[in-house]
Amino acid sequence: MTTRICIYGAGAIGGYLGARLALAGLDGVETALVARGPHLAAMRANGLTLEQGGETRTAPVTATDDPAQLGPQDYVIVTLKAHSVPAAVPAMQPLLGPDTAVVFAVNGLPWWYFHGLDGRHAGTRLATVDPGNVQWDGIGPERAIGCVVYTAAEVSAPGVIRHIDLDRFSLGEPSGERSARVQRLSKILIAAGVSAPVRPRIRDEMWIKLWGNCSLNPISALTGATIEQMCRDPDVRAVLRAVMLEAQAVGESLGVRFAIDVDKRIAGAQAVGAHRTSMLQDLERGRPMEIDALVGAVAEVARLTGTPTPTLDTVLALVKQRARLAGCYA
Repeated sequence: MTTRICIYGAGAIGGYLGARLALAGLDGVETALVARGPHLAAMRANGLTLEQGGETRTAPVTATDDPAQLGPQDYVIVTLKAHSVPAAVPAMQPLLGPDTAVVFAVNGLPWWYFHGLDGRHAGTRLATVDPGNVQWDGIGPERAIGCVVYTAAEVSAPGVIRHIDLDRFSLGEPSGERSARVQRLSKILIAAGVSAPVRPRIRDEMWIKLWGNCSLNPISALTGATIEQMCRDPDVRAVLRAVMLEAQAVGESLGVRFAIDVDKRIAGAQAVGAHRTSMLQDLERGRPMEIDALVGAVAEVARLTGTPTPTLDTVLALVKQRARLAGCYA
């Protein structure tokens, strides 16, 4: 039986996944990529090239800007920026068959976060990441598989992906079960050489990553500093720590378990070195910033749970204005 996988948004991360799958040439696995512009044209003409570990390899790929050409898939792996997903939902419809799973390899709190949870917040919808319930209604939370991405890559030229660091795509069902569909996808990705563990508590891992994203990203956009510069500055570090502690309180109010403490998390970030966060890079390049998914959603859940987040709220207000003035926030 053939497994059909579509990578929707084959930029740096999606292109990396697509390249690994294409280069692996796995029997019974068909991979297609949805992309656009010069990157798409280059992939069609020359294949998709991956630069990794001192090697450069190229594989032919099926790539299109029209999902209707591909038909229903077994898995759609969405690797767009969070704010770009709602607008893409109508175009995704031809990819969605009765049993299609949609894997959201997207930063921030996912729109399906409260699907599959028990308690008084079960089924709650997050307006910051899914305005108008476009994803909830147009895709359906029952299709969702969570994914936390720990991979750094870039499109170094049209049709060329350069792997920079790390290689892990943690997967997890919202319910926490080790379903047949999530285990099947994990095995395929592992066979392609990608680390893809199945996590029973995928939300815990999401919050560990979000812990840094909701603090480091907006503060870097406000200051222009690298991660190392922020962490080494005592005053800025204190602000980062305050935001992270507030975010931790929000997560814990939902039953999230933080496996490390805040100071270890900051130390780990500092060890990354002179890295410019994605939000700062987007600001500098005049691109839309992932403010709502990385920061706004935490504030929304804080209000939902009655958790005070004064420092995070201040940072959110400031970075929103910074982005609006730069034309990088709707």
